Amino acid sequence: MTAAALNTTLLHHVVPGMRAWRIALAMVAGSAVLALSAKTQVPFWPVPMTLQTLAILVIGMAYGSKLGTATVLLYLAEGFVGLPVFAGANAGPAYFMGPTAGYLVGFVVSVWLIGWLAERGWDRSLLRGTIAMTVGHGVILALGVAWLSTLVGLEKAMAVGLHPFWAATVLKTALGVAIMQAAWKLALKRRSQD
Repeated sequence: MTAAALNTTLLHHVVPGMRAWRIALAMVAGSAVLALSAKTQVPFWPVPMTLQTLAILVIGMAYGSKLGTATVLLYLAEGFVGLPVFAGANAGPAYFMGPTAGYLVGFVVSVWLIGWLAERGWDRSLLRGTIAMTVGHGVILALGVAWLSTLVGLEKAMAVGLHPFWAATVLKTALGVAIMQAAWKLALKRRSQD
């Protein structure tokens, strides 16, 4: 595989020649997936989980650093203007100062980092993909807990913003890696048949 091929994200591999309208469509589709993933609650122990961080990481890996970040920023802008795209019923500027604000910042940092790694071929390797998604989740949780700790203290922030999510994070990381591995296998198979 050539260096140029490794720098191609899944989206660019599947849809070569990304024109402005395709980029805009990808951003809108990605922000819609994020909104749906935020509203999707899966019964889980000890607390229900959403699929939001899974969507963030898959978008980062599939879209790359720039388009992934632009997509997440579009999603956040939708929430900022009051569209009901977040996990709860609330949206608007005040939401960005609430207890989940650090996680929102973590989405942006994580999607950029995951996209950057994907542009270097990390999304095509089971081991590297697992490491990348684990780091991506770690960034989201670290920034989320850091902000939350300014509101409730570190001990309580870890108790409510980190510990309940370990099992779900492991599950979503494994699922994200499996999705990317399957997507690449399918994309490469289709390309070889063309």
